[in-house]
Amino acid sequence: MKTISTDKAPGAIGPYSQAKVAGGFLFASGQGPIDPVTGELITEITAATEQACRNCQAILEAAGSDLTKVIKTTCFLKDMSDFAAFNEVYARYFTGKPARSCVAVKQNPKDFLCEIEFVAEV
Repeated sequence: MKTISTDKAPGAIGPYSQAKVAGGFLFASGQGPIDPVTGELITEITAATEQACRNCQAILEAAGSDLTKVIKTTCFLKDMSDFAAFNEVYARYFTGKPARSCVAVKQNPKDFLCEIEFVAEV
């Protein structure tokens, strides 16, 4: 098993890693809309989704993989009324149409508008 860590995505805010590789698969922790350079939390849904997707992309690249190898995503939205705007951005990044679950959550540790976790081939 290998731990993946990159400064091109936000660091973990607790006792966990950005991602792990095991058995030819990458298991990534949820990526929210935090700019890894400034630490800024993005609070508009379109820009927030863009940042969350870029953070996913950075972790994949650090593991030697890419967005086309994503098998499954789990997406968390603060408000389901953001679903259409989220989907519009998400579809530009996850063009391979991985399997997906998308649910609304009441609360998360940083009050993210959206968060994406994923499993990918490496």
